[in-house]
Amino acid sequence: MTRSGKVAYCVAIGIDVTERKQAEEDLQLAKEEAESANRAKSEFLANMSHELRTPLNAVIGFAEILENQMFGEMGDSRYGDYARDIRTSATHLLGIINNILDLSKVEAGRLELIDAPTDVADVLSSCLNIVKAMTHANEVSFRIEADADLPYLMTDERMLRQILLNILSNALKFTPAGGRITVTLKSEPEKDAYRIIIADTGIGMTAENITKALTPFGQVESSLSRKYDGTGLGLPLSRSLIELHGGRLKIESEPEKGTEVTLHFPGNRIVQRKSLREDTSQANSA
Repeated sequence: MTRSGKVAYCVAIGIDVTERKQAEEDLQLAKEEAESANRAKSEFLANMSHELRTPLNAVIGFAEILENQMFGEMGDSRYGDYARDIRTSATHLLGIINNILDLSKVEAGRLELIDAPTDVADVLSSCLNIVKAMTHANEVSFRIEADADLPYLMTDERMLRQILLNILSNALKFTPAGGRITVTLKSEPEKDAYRIIIADTGIGMTAENITKALTPFGQVESSLSRKYDGTGLGLPLSRSLIELHGGRLKIESEPEKGTEVTLHFPGNRIVQRKSLREDTSQANSA
């Protein structure tokens, strides 16, 4: 500026940002394409539910017929053993497929809750019976801690069963012989919560491993985990299913000291037994 206030000269600096802008556009395009491909994958798997499950159910059913020799003896006893192997393998594969399909349905927003008042203690008891039939279960002690008059919980019972089976199976999988698994049921209306806590005395995890375990298809490497099969879908699916209920899943763990998984359901899902009996009585009288 001159003394009279006029501009004496100006300086302009030009920077070519063409490459930077092109890189930003390419990155945004790649992101959109990846998201589109992921949605297409989820939609495809969600649509394939019937096509994948139906043939496997048929294989399991026919294998059971052969295993039980429903139409007469097959002769050589080895045929029965082979039929049992077919049924066991097909059931295992169906479990993996169910987890993959359910996770895909969650991602595609196509998995809906079918809520009903649920006796969590009863569901837990049936899940424990299944888990206790697994390998080395007789070498691990199980304990349930719950109030006598525990209220019901408004949940999708099938999903709750799947969550409990996934977490209990993991607890057993990583708890060596002589260990203990404790399940605690707590209704805390004053804290706006209903909690299911599954604690084990297994090998435990680091914070890094917890993050990996909650990632789909992520598996925690250890000398113990490599003894067992797994897809790394159990915990991510369980977290997605409980979040559908408006709840959350929390993991606390320490190597060589065990793991504690807390399923937190919101208090508005608690159904007192008394109010449920009153509603049933009114419905019957009407």
